[in-house]
Amino acid sequence: MKHLEFSQFLEFLGTKNVEKRLEMCEKWMQMGSETKALQLRLPGNSEIPKKINKRKIPNSKNQVEQLEEKLNAIEFTDEVSDRVFSELHRLKNMNSQQSEYNILMNWLELVSNLPWNTSTVDDIEIGKARKILEDSHESMDDVKQRVLEHLAVCKINNSVKGMILCFTGPPGIGKTSIAKAIAESMGRKFQRVSLGGIRDESDIRGHRRTYVAAMPGRIIEALKHCKSNNPVFLLDEVDKLYVGNQGSPSAALLELLDPEQNSTFHDHYLNIPFDVSKIMFIATANDIERLEPALKDRLEIIEMSGYSMKEKVKICENHLVTRQLSKHCISPDYVNLDRQAIMAMSEFLQSENGQPCRAKR
Repeated sequence: MKHLEFSQFLEFLGTKNVEKRLEMCEKWMQMGSETKALQLRLPGNSEIPKKINKRKIPNSKNQVEQLEEKLNAIEFTDEVSDRVFSELHRLKNMNSQQSEYNILMNWLELVSNLPWNTSTVDDIEIGKARKILEDSHESMDDVKQRVLEHLAVCKINNSVKGMILCFTGPPGIGKTSIAKAIAESMGRKFQRVSLGGIRDESDIRGHRRTYVAAMPGRIIEALKHCKSNNPVFLLDEVDKLYVGNQGSPSAALLELLDPEQNSTFHDHYLNIPFDVSKIMFIATANDIERLEPALKDRLEIIEMSGYSMKEKVKICENHLVTRQLSKHCISPDYVNLDRQAIMAMSEFLQSENGQPCRAKR
């Protein structure tokens, strides 16, 4: 009716007979279809159908099939295999519109992305390790010697089980860089896990899947990104763990660091045992007095004291100056830094490594 002319519309309203109204409607519809067909035949009025861009949505069945292929390629233990494939079978029989479908899909994707059988080959050479430590760090001969002894024991036993090294000292003294040098000398991947300020046990063990927005703990999440089941894990700032209303994070670390238990480490989100006994754990702390006694008993404390003035000057000449010139794109020919100036800056601006003091007036 909206395409009718005004006179036709008045004629329609003036007719009270229903049959005549129907005849008029049929006549106008036939005329409209003929007019439209004529317009399509004309070359000037050809209408080009518009293309509709539809976003390709991956088929859920293809996702499940790809997930099944990834899971079949992993060698699980019998206990883990029964649990994983029973959940996969439940996912296949589930409607994709159900709320639990996405939760189960995310869980199986996490299982398939974990490095169950992927590991790096250890390449422990004491001579190479000594050179790496000497090139990356000045002085600290007692610390280097203890690290080399630890690596020698790991090579002889072909295992990293044993005491866990814990480097203590002021900030910026080189605790993290020592751990990186250990990973490089062993040929392993390095992964840092920051534990400072954690008050919730679930940050270590993860949340249970029954909770909304549940996620795995930091250990499992780090393993997922590392893609290796035998990296070097740096547990940074273990002395800054606090007991909160959601449990004690230090207590959650006890199972992780115990060589008799960590072969079946349980994350609350994963809820199946994962072997973390191949991981080499290294801890760092600033104040060992703040460590809990049970956690302290599992660590071998290695104290890293501050540097002497002679050592600070050597570090500045061999490492800091070259690094800063390269960082700021400055040629060494334009800079002449006297040793007395380095000593004056070290004495005037810094009392201990990482602990700046107030300028003298």
